[in-house]
Amino acid sequence: MAGHSKFKNIMHRKGAQDKKRSAMFSKLSREITVAAKMGMPDPDMNPRLRLAVNAAKAQSMPKDNIQRAIDKASAAGGEDYEEIRYEGYGPGGVAVIVEALTDNRNRTATNVRTAFSKNGGNLGASGAVSHGFDRMGLITYPASAGDADKVFEAALEAGAEDVESGEDEHSIWTAMDALHEVAKALEAALGEAESAKLAWRPQTLVEVDEANAATLLKMIDTLEDDDDVQTVWGNYDVSDEVMAKLG
Repeated sequence: MAGHSKFKNIMHRKGAQDKKRSAMFSKLSREITVAAKMGMPDPDMNPRLRLAVNAAKAQSMPKDNIQRAIDKASAAGGEDYEEIRYEGYGPGGVAVIVEALTDNRNRTATNVRTAFSKNGGNLGASGAVSHGFDRMGLITYPASAGDADKVFEAALEAGAEDVESGEDEHSIWTAMDALHEVAKALEAALGEAESAKLAWRPQTLVEVDEANAATLLKMIDTLEDDDDVQTVWGNYDVSDEVMAKLG
C-alpha cells in the first residue's frame, strides 16, 4: 500500500460509512465552491471546477448538491476558504503533505499539529518535505476499465508519463499542465475516470514496519477525518503482510 493510494484498505476497516460519505460530500462541495470562486462558475470554461465536478459525480454526489456548491461561490457573504499546505514527518520518518481548505487558519493549524504530535510525528516548516515529491496529475480508473496492457496503451497514446496497475485500480500519472488534455483523451478510450486531480508523487518510498504502520495509519485517519483537510499524501509503503496483520 503505497502512500499515494487512496487508503482503500483503511476505508474497508472502518465502519460508519454514512458519516464518511457525508464528510466526503462536504469536502467535495468545498473544493467546487473554491474552484468556482477562483475562475468562471461554468465547468466548461474552468478546468479546476470541471475536475471538482467530475470528482463529485464519480462519488455519486447528487446534481443539486453540486449546483448548490457552485452557486455558493457567487453568494454574498459566503464562506471564504483559504488553501493551505502543511508538511511534516510521521512515524518511521515518513514524509507527509496535508492539503487543506479552511475558513479558520488557526483551527486547522491546531488540529493538524495535534494529529501529528499525538501520533509520533512532527510538523515542519513549509517546504520541509515537498522537495521529495513531484507535483503531477493523477488519473485513476477502476481495475474493471481494462487489463494493464490496455490501460498502458491508452495512457501512452494520450500522452501520460507513467502507469501503475494494481488489483483495485490503475493510476495514470501525467505532467501537471497536461492533466486536462490527458484526462480528455483517456475518457474517449476508457470511459469516465474515477478521479483526476493534481497530486504529490513521492520520488522514493519508505518501507514502514508493523510497529510504525499502526500509528501512521491512525495519524492519517485522524487527518482525513478533519473537515478542513482535503487530501493527505505520503511517501510510505506498507506491505500487504503488515496490512494483513493490522487488519
